[in-house]
Amino acid sequence: MQFANRLNSLQSNVFADMDQAKARARAAGQTLIDLSLGSSDLPADASVLDAIARSLPDPETHGYLLFHGTWAFRQAAATWYTQKFGVAVDPETEVLSLIGSQEGTAHLPLAILNPGDFALLQDPGYPSHAGGVYLAGGQIYPMPLHADHGFLPAFEDIPAPVLAQARLMVLSYPHNPTTAIAPLSFFQSAVAFCQQHNLVLVHDFPYADFVFDGVQPPSILQADPDKTVSIEFFTMSKSYNMGGFRVGYAIGNAALIRALRQVKTVVDFNQYRGILNGAIAALTGSQANVEASVKIFRQRRDAFVDALHQIGWEVPSPAATMYVWAKLPEPWATQSVHFCTQLVKATGVAVSPGAGFGKSGEGYVRFALVHEPAILETAVARIADFLHSH
Repeated sequence: MQFANRLNSLQSNVFADMDQAKARARAAGQTLIDLSLGSSDLPADASVLDAIARSLPDPETHGYLLFHGTWAFRQAAATWYTQKFGVAVDPETEVLSLIGSQEGTAHLPLAILNPGDFALLQDPGYPSHAGGVYLAGGQIYPMPLHADHGFLPAFEDIPAPVLAQARLMVLSYPHNPTTAIAPLSFFQSAVAFCQQHNLVLVHDFPYADFVFDGVQPPSILQADPDKTVSIEFFTMSKSYNMGGFRVGYAIGNAALIRALRQVKTVVDFNQYRGILNGAIAALTGSQANVEASVKIFRQRRDAFVDALHQIGWEVPSPAATMYVWAKLPEPWATQSVHFCTQLVKATGVAVSPGAGFGKSGEGYVRFALVHEPAILETAVARIADFLHSH
């Protein structure tokens, strides 16, 4: 059999590669502590589960769900967004329900890029951003993110020939994997840059609520309230612990929403209506469960960072997300993949190699804080033994 050339760019994925390493460690008898995947271990709120449960006996929820059947969810999303960020949103033309925001970020390039067009992506960045560009036949220009620049890209460093062929820029703050937060002034400069160069500006915004120091990270639409070039993606996976339910939405420029809807129409319908009823309950109900989740992850952050400091691994305390982005100690400084595969083999502790998020991620690892503090501290003790033995 012959396969499409586009698969050549999809040979490697940080999560798939670590999944194989974890399977080998488990087969060898290791007890795993998995810190490699940002999937919350906390439960969805009871109101969400109740809304879904009440939907199950209703036969009207059992059929295909098309765009107009998602109206109530789109209205809830628009209302939530306006209340949170102060930007008016039309739920009919400026919101699109998604089977998780990754569906949207991976499919939007199909609506924007012609083969050979450039997309400007963060390096390091979330892998599905690159995957969608490759599926669309586009080229990637990686915008390096460095600690000494706050993990923000320098737009002035993008070469003119690349800009001439560029159609799309993707940003995401609070940032996975570096945990960086971007100020509104940065987004305003990004909007102006994209307006100047006729670029679509995509903002992936899964960690809108996951901040620990009381500062609300801005939405891209606060910098582009007229929605001239921007589209934003939000997921219920992080704030509402609904990762397995696969529900999110796109919000922003009406023409971009319409184009993404055209792609979605030939790829899928929508998820089960009962799941959207659960998401409506999450968006319109008490936000106490969100606040409780953030508090739990703040406690985990403090326990984990303190434990790393006690073994001599100095890492900054992240202000946002559910991760710790840690610079590797010697002699592993340029061997993040090797470090991670050897660590899980020797100790059962699984983490994500920075190189899996892009060339500029080399020299780092990402820890996901998806266990209770006692387990996180056990993981650090195993890491200490590994570092000492090597």
